[in-house]
Amino acid sequence: MARRSMRNEIVTAALEQFHAHGYNAAGVKTITDAAGVPKGSFYNHFDSKETLAVEVLRVYGEGRLDELLNGAGEPLDRLRAHFGALRDEVVRREFTRGCLLGNFGAEIADHSEVIRETVAEGFRQWVEAISTVLAQAQRGGAVRAGLDPELTARFLLNAWEGTLLRARADHSAEALDAFFAIAFGPLLVEGA
Repeated sequence: MARRSMRNEIVTAALEQFHAHGYNAAGVKTITDAAGVPKGSFYNHFDSKETLAVEVLRVYGEGRLDELLNGAGEPLDRLRAHFGALRDEVVRREFTRGCLLGNFGAEIADHSEVIRETVAEGFRQWVEAISTVLAQAQRGGAVRAGLDPELTARFLLNAWEGTLLRARADHSAEALDAFFAIAFGPLLVEGA
């Protein structure tokens, strides 16, 4: 049982370190120090920092989608709340962090095939979840009937990732406000 807990501590610390400092700046020693475990114990749980990164990305992605897919409320409200929670986190962190998937995609995907594949899979799962919710909202009449849910989900996710970059560059919520005004206005809702 202790090994499982130590593994979780390493993953939790790595998620925080990767998100705060990036993959390249977060060394194994920094991660194990943040986890409060000896550096040597790292290799009892992970073959490499790259293997740890794949696990961190998996955990990060799963944590983002459950509420979107399984939360209470109408589908469009869940989608708005999903992006609203992400927005609130960015603002709370004073625009210093974006999406971990997007960050890894920009920083390391060109240099690690397994991380590139993991990032791509995380985005695929996110698009699938958004598409599912959009289709539900469409069936309930809350979203324009003519929209292709999957194509719209891909667009929303791409727009969101660009919005995060702009918000971080500007240290401002202006891009976030524009995303919400367009996405949950004329893009999705007829006559908005």
